[in-house]
Amino acid sequence: MHIYRVTFVSQGKVYVLYAEEVQQAEIYGFVEVRGILFGEHSSVVIDPAEEKLKSEFGGVARALVPIHAVIRIDEVEKRGQSKILDIEAGSNVTPFPIYTPGRGGERD
Repeated sequence: MHIYRVTFVSQGKVYVLYAEEVQQAEIYGFVEVRGILFGEHSSVVIDPAEEKLKSEFGGVARALVPIHAVIRIDEVEKRGQSKILDIEAGSNVTPFPIYTPGRGGERD
C-alpha cells in the first residue's frame, strides 16, 4: 500500500494529511485525496489536533484540494502525525495569489 503525505493551505492554516490515494481530479485545477488515514487510538492518550482533523475529514470519501493550495505531496514509508499548523508571521508559506476580475489594478 502506498501512503502519501499531503501538505496544503486552507483558511489561513497549513494542513498535513496522510492518504492512500492522491491524483489529479476530474475537475480542472483540483487534486483528489482519497482514503485519508488517521491514527489508531490504542492508548489513553488522544491528540487533540488529530481529533479535530478526524471530525473535519472523518466522513469524507474524497477531498478536492485546489492545486494552488498544495504545498507538497510526498510518498512516504509509513503514516506520521496528521496536524493543523498556524501560519506564523514571517513564515515562508504564502498562499498562491489568485486573480479576481474587478478588484483593483484593472485597466479600462
